[in-house]
Amino acid sequence: MFDQLTSALSPDVRGLLEGALEGKELTAAGAQRLLGATGMDFHALMGAADLARQRDCGDDVSYVVCRNINFTNICYVGCSFCGFARHKDDKEDVFDRSHDEILGKCKDAIERGATEICIQGGIHPNKTHEHYRNILKAVKAVYPDLHIHAYSPEEMDFAHKKSGMELSEYLQWLVDAGLGTMPGTAAEILDDEIRDILAPNKLKTDRWVEIIKAAHGIGLRSTATIMYGHIEKAQHVAAHLDLIREIQKETGGFTEFVPLGFIHERNLLFNLLGARPGPSMEEDLRVIAVSRLFLRPHLTNIQVSWVKMGHKLGQMALCAGANDFGGTLMEESISRESGSDHGENTPPEEFRRLIREIGRTPVERTTLYETIQRFEDPALDPPSFEPVKEVDLAGPTRWRKPIEKAKPAPVAEAPAA
Repeated sequence: MFDQLTSALSPDVRGLLEGALEGKELTAAGAQRLLGATGMDFHALMGAADLARQRDCGDDVSYVVCRNINFTNICYVGCSFCGFARHKDDKEDVFDRSHDEILGKCKDAIERGATEICIQGGIHPNKTHEHYRNILKAVKAVYPDLHIHAYSPEEMDFAHKKSGMELSEYLQWLVDAGLGTMPGTAAEILDDEIRDILAPNKLKTDRWVEIIKAAHGIGLRSTATIMYGHIEKAQHVAAHLDLIREIQKETGGFTEFVPLGFIHERNLLFNLLGARPGPSMEEDLRVIAVSRLFLRPHLTNIQVSWVKMGHKLGQMALCAGANDFGGTLMEESISRESGSDHGENTPPEEFRRLIREIGRTPVERTTLYETIQRFEDPALDPPSFEPVKEVDLAGPTRWRKPIEKAKPAPVAEAPAA
């Protein structure tokens, strides 16, 4: 049977997969070929990536308890794929969070078990470099142990230009105020021909790379991302992966790679500029699988974006090369405003259930992938810190009411002191 399966593979795909599993480095051309795999080639790609994942990371699946905080949605960059940005005259939808509002969100996050907050916002023309630092200082003054993952390279570019400092000096200035790590977002596709269509006013590839390398150079680690499923082709994804790998070889500063599928429903890129309607299921899994095979052994944490994929496809991605389920988020605006309907919050207990459903072990981690706790025995799981939700049950009253009366009301667990 297995001879029949392997004989059904394209010879070049078989050779690429065997080489990758033997530790040979995939070329960009090889990655491009695998990104077009279909049929039995596609299934073999997923299997090879899952085997590579098991060798690289074992059978643990990690997640981080965190909260997103978008401090403003006022933004004048004009990205065609964004449904989040508003101008100051969009009075009904616009927001610009005060420090007290941000601290209130931090308090709620900690009460729900968070170890990280992720802070990002629109490019507000009236903000200065001081604004970004003052947010860090305000959070750290009240919550000194909370890890702050903040400010994309686009935000860093904007604020650095206002600061008058050298780039590394500005980044260190933020680190000294409490910045822990940096999101590697604003990457989209690291090819300026594509970027000029997606967001002509956004920082260019060379500047993104400059900021990332400067951050890594002072010990400020970052994630790395890609946004796919719009106007790019396989060669652009392969070249993007190649650039990420070269940076990682040089700096070792990336903590994870996060493929982000394009959400199309409510933005200009799809509705007016002719992008395709996001990635297919196969494309999502191909990008995850090729990322695993291409980036190893230099970068071995491949994260699922459950906000983009949903939980069930996320489980499939964890069987196709990914080893991390991402963050709880608690609130999420960027994808939701473009049309994602997969929700804003995945509680830790939900992550653990989803991970166990595929026969793997849940692990809560820090932002830097240090293990907080492995959850091998479900009986030893901690209580939920999520607010108790009332469920409006359906079904015939004469069946439902006696059971409802007999069952004691749920008691919310108090957060640990």
